[in-house]
Amino acid sequence: MKELIKKFFTVIIISILATLIAGIYGILHDQITYIISPEYYTKFKFIQFNIDQNQLSTRVAVSLVGFLATWWFGLFLGFILGILTLRHKDWKTMLKFSLKSIYIALLTTFIIEILGFFYGFFLLAERPKSYFNSSFIPENIIDFKNYITVGCIHNFGYIGGIIGLILGIIYSYKKMGFPQK
Repeated sequence: MKELIKKFFTVIIISILATLIAGIYGILHDQITYIISPEYYTKFKFIQFNIDQNQLSTRVAVSLVGFLATWWFGLFLGFILGILTLRHKDWKTMLKFSLKSIYIALLTTFIIEILGFFYGFFLLAERPKSYFNSSFIPENIIDFKNYITVGCIHNFGYIGGIIGLILGIIYSYKKMGFPQK
C-alpha cells in the first residue's frame, strides 16, 4: 500500500515536471523563432493569446506565448507517461523511465521542428500568397517568407510532440520488463 501511494505521488510529480519542462521548452523555442520572424508574434501570437504588447517587454511577451502554448502538452504527456509507468516495480523506476521518455519526446519535437524550418523556408514559403488565403495571415506582413517559416516550425512542433509522445510510450513500455513471446 505504501508503494502504491508513492507511485501515485510520482505520477503527480512526473506530470508537474513534464509541464514545467514543456513550458521552458516553449519559452526557449519562441525566443529563437521570434528572432526569425518578430511579425509572427506581433501580428499573430500576441493577438491569439490576448497579450498587450504595451504592458510587457517584447521578450517577456514572447516567453509568455511560449509557455502558454506548450505547458498543457507537457501536462498531458506527463500524465500519460506517469499512468503508463505505474506498471514499473517502484516509484524510482517510474520516474527514471518517465524522464527518459520526456527527453525522447523533446528530442523528437526538436528534430521535427528543424525539418519544419527547412520545409517552411525552402518549400512552403515559396508558394504564392494566394495559396494561403484560407490561413490567418495578416495583409500587412513585411517578411512573408520568415512569417510562413515560423508558422511551419510551430505546426511541425505539435506534430513532433505527438510523435515524441508515441516514441516515449514505446520506450517506456519496452523498459517495463514484460516477458518476450
